[in-house]
Amino acid sequence: MATTTDRTSTRDRLLDAAMELFYRDGVSIGVEALCRAAGVSKRSMYQLFASKDEVLAASLERRAPEYGRMLGLGAEDSRPPRERILYVFEQLERASTRDDYRGCPFLSAMVELKDPRHPASVVALRAKNTLIEAFRAEAERGGARDPEFLARQLTLVFDGASARAGARAETLQGLTTATAQTLLDASGMN
Repeated sequence: MATTTDRTSTRDRLLDAAMELFYRDGVSIGVEALCRAAGVSKRSMYQLFASKDEVLAASLERRAPEYGRMLGLGAEDSRPPRERILYVFEQLERASTRDDYRGCPFLSAMVELKDPRHPASVVALRAKNTLIEAFRAEAERGGARDPEFLARQLTLVFDGASARAGARAETLQGLTTATAQTLLDASGMN
């Protein structure tokens, strides 16, 4: 019988492999390829998760805090709201230059799945809503006339830029930050 440590290790290996494969190759990766990459049997996977869909959802859930930290959305940041928002776009521009950049993992999953009720879509939408809420809170703190609308605009720029850069259709350097600055100025944000 597997010990708790063995099961945790198997779960971690599955989620690590899922995060990499689903991001790099898309959500259509098969169970066999996933298990092979994780070094676990299909039986072990199905003892931990009812389906590949659950593995995908759990891998996105696991990725969310790391993604938020990468974007600099932590409450411990003492910079003014405008700088915090612009930092998110600077980070996006920086990330988009990496050879392994494939866009926002949450947006990618939602686009590929096309089913808002899919467990992974639910997790991805929650992560995207967290980004909108972070933008809204910063916009409110910064005195924007309509923080909710500005947050939606910023998210639209973020997602569009992520998708275009992930598809290698656009180079983001300076583009998204300048666009965000224009939106912040137009909103009356300090």
